Amino acid sequence: MEVIRTRALRGPNLWSHHTAVEVVVSCSPQEQSIARLANFEQRLHARFPAVGALHAVGKDDVVPLAHVLEVVILSLQAQAGCPVTFSRTHATLEEGIYQIVVEYTEEAVGRRAVELAEALIVSALADTAFDLEAALTELRDLDEDVRLGPSTGAIVNAAVVRDIPFRRLTEGSMVMFGWGSKQRRIQAAEMDTTGAIGETIAQDKELTKKLLHAAGVPVPIGRSVQDEEDAWKAAQEIGLPVVVKPKDGNQGKGVTVNIMTEAHLKSAFRTAKEFRDDVMVERYLPGHDYRLLVIGNKLVAAARRDPPLVVGDGVHTVRELVEIVNADPRRGSGHSTSLTKIRFDDIALARLALQDLNADSVPAKGQRVILRNNANLSTGGTATDVTDDVHPEVAARAVEAAQMIGLDLCGVDVVCDNVLEPIENQRGGVVEVNAAPGLRMHIAPSFGKGRAVGEAIVNTMFAPGENGRIPVVAVTGTNGKTTTVRLIAHLLTASGLRTGMTNTDGVYIEGRQTDSGDCSGPRSARNVLLHPDVDAAVFETARGGILREGLAFDRCQVAVVTNIGMGDHLGLNYITTVEDLAVLKRVIVQNVSASGYAVLNAVDPIVAGMAANCRGKVIFFGADRTHPVIATHLAQGSRTVYVEDGDIVAAEGRTQHRVPLSQVPITRNGAIGFQVENVMASVAAAWGVGISWDAIRLGLKTFANDSDNAPGRFNVFDYKGATLIADYGHNPDAILALVKAVETMPAKRRVVVISGAGDRRDQDITQQTEILGRAFDDVLLYEDACQRGRVDGEVVALLRSGLNGAPRTTHIEEIYGEFKAIDTAMARLRDGDLCLILIDQVEDALAHIAKRIQEA
Repeated sequence: MEVIRTRALRGPNLWSHHTAVEVVVSCSPQEQSIARLANFEQRLHARFPAVGALHAVGKDDVVPLAHVLEVVILSLQAQAGCPVTFSRTHATLEEGIYQIVVEYTEEAVGRRAVELAEALIVSALADTAFDLEAALTELRDLDEDVRLGPSTGAIVNAAVVRDIPFRRLTEGSMVMFGWGSKQRRIQAAEMDTTGAIGETIAQDKELTKKLLHAAGVPVPIGRSVQDEEDAWKAAQEIGLPVVVKPKDGNQGKGVTVNIMTEAHLKSAFRTAKEFRDDVMVERYLPGHDYRLLVIGNKLVAAARRDPPLVVGDGVHTVRELVEIVNADPRRGSGHSTSLTKIRFDDIALARLALQDLNADSVPAKGQRVILRNNANLSTGGTATDVTDDVHPEVAARAVEAAQMIGLDLCGVDVVCDNVLEPIENQRGGVVEVNAAPGLRMHIAPSFGKGRAVGEAIVNTMFAPGENGRIPVVAVTGTNGKTTTVRLIAHLLTASGLRTGMTNTDGVYIEGRQTDSGDCSGPRSARNVLLHPDVDAAVFETARGGILREGLAFDRCQVAVVTNIGMGDHLGLNYITTVEDLAVLKRVIVQNVSASGYAVLNAVDPIVAGMAANCRGKVIFFGADRTHPVIATHLAQGSRTVYVEDGDIVAAEGRTQHRVPLSQVPITRNGAIGFQVENVMASVAAAWGVGISWDAIRLGLKTFANDSDNAPGRFNVFDYKGATLIADYGHNPDAILALVKAVETMPAKRRVVVISGAGDRRDQDITQQTEILGRAFDDVLLYEDACQRGRVDGEVVALLRSGLNGAPRTTHIEEIYGEFKAIDTAMARLRDGDLCLILIDQVEDALAHIAKRIQEA
């Protein structure tokens, strides 16, 4: 078995709504049924007893080795703790070639699971050893490293519940919620509205205390110190006991509390210096350590934090007691569990020494042995929820502290006996204010009730009813995609929306091109959704991008399918039939939101059939209102777009909106049939988004199908009394539509200039000239710049063969080079002629044509 290719599908895709890894494998004839592999299944289960059930694949009712790979990839992730359930194996039409799709939650884990699954299968085939526990440990550790931490994860989960889309911007914890102009961002538990000055103040503990004191919030007195002698001097000024800590530390690193002696203080000073150069000494406040979480202007959670400790049993040593406590399955090495393992390090040993103990001491039964001064969860401490116990005055002091520092989300650390009464009554105080506080202690406290702090943060960022989404329109099909995308974007812009657009020409934000080339894939679409100035987005959604990565969005407001025709890259990536192509392109229809619309070509039966796959509503379009699909939809009172008496009509129940085709320049008074179809699809999409009809009419009237606005899409020029048309049509369906359009235009002589894309099937290339030979007098064949795997002359030969017996063509000429072919055709044009140039290098060819026209 050979793994040919591995891809990560990062959005909804051909196979599922889940993120998934797609693996293409080749199996030998023997490997196409594991029944032919002696004792393989027994050896597999011996190495991996938890492997899932194996099922037959395809019509032969056998289990290929490829399916075993699928099941092992899924099972390895599941055993490592990843919440994955979906997988599938598909036999392609190529003998022994299979497509495997397995869900993942973290891409790196999914990819590594593929490699480990392959290694496990190889070991079962060769009957060699495989370390299953090491493989699972590696996957668990990798998952721990790459997945979001508990704080960020809680916020993301709360956003998902509210139907807010999210995207991870870094390998760390920066996450974007929503799209375009409605987006918000977080970094761990820090919102994008958090000011840099407030964060800087929070890091400076001395300045923090000064500001809190000015606001009347109780704080322990103290100051910065220069060296050990100055630290002892400050301690004497303040009065023992004291606390020594870094001036801008975090997570309790370098903090020593309850210092009573000069020796202990100097040791604590050296510990603090290991973390920061600036060190503080302040009065030690007796009592418990409380963390109060403030979001906006409210206290939303509170927890009492206790330092890591063990309780003696009169039998085990301190070291053994720590090992027993750390064996608790709730304790892990990172932040993925509710508790962290207790660190038994030099700090713990020093704390033991203060209690006249060491690692090998056996504490008496019931003796509490403290292993650290601070109570942070990251060093093994525990948290007890006390939210319901917090006195209103305590909550008020916490909110005042946050507002004085300038933080809209922060953790306020308070030391006092309890939170049942005001801090002032207990000689307690606020010891720190933390930006980007950890949320784990509130989400999953060691004891008590977990609090919905992620939900509170999301509710602060997004008002009730808001989900951070902007209208997204996805457009796919065989022909007309780019023109339809451009026209929809124009209609949205006419309504006042700042619109982002992607197509095969580039990426455009409010009409400004920000990227060039074929940008019809998910990467370009994601870039548009990232842009803060985008109120709506229109995406040309090509088959290649869906196959490579899936969609760039989880759902769209409107999905448009213009048509499904022959010649659209059939034969590539195991898409061999029009039906295969339809299943791929209906992915956008399957991912329309429940409140959205699928805009479908009613005249194309394959496209019309996609209505059954839409979770939202359907708008059918088609020129003939008597067509069965159109007529039925109208009778049902559903939204329908058709042509009647020279008008485009949008009907819903008894309501009609009409736009005369005479006011839609792109259609040339309705004479160009394929442009009428593009307009109907665009009108339906704008209607689905909710654009006003005044804006739709204005947009249709002002959309010019010129080489600037829609390059390569039926661009018409006047040249020496002749009509010259430049178009990027490159498949039989597109050629047929162009022929129908030019036949409505008068001409003394018809000339066509054409090449062919080498990555099409032979019959698709030949069929193009078969169609053209019935409509054009002169045919100029040229070899384009990129033969896409074909040898020189091969494409032109196929084009010429399509002209054999052409009923109308009287002159055929072969020319090497696109621009030379254009020059040759233009030089021969006379008054009243019509020339169709099927361009390849769109921008350069249009510029070349414009230059020749200007010279004339």
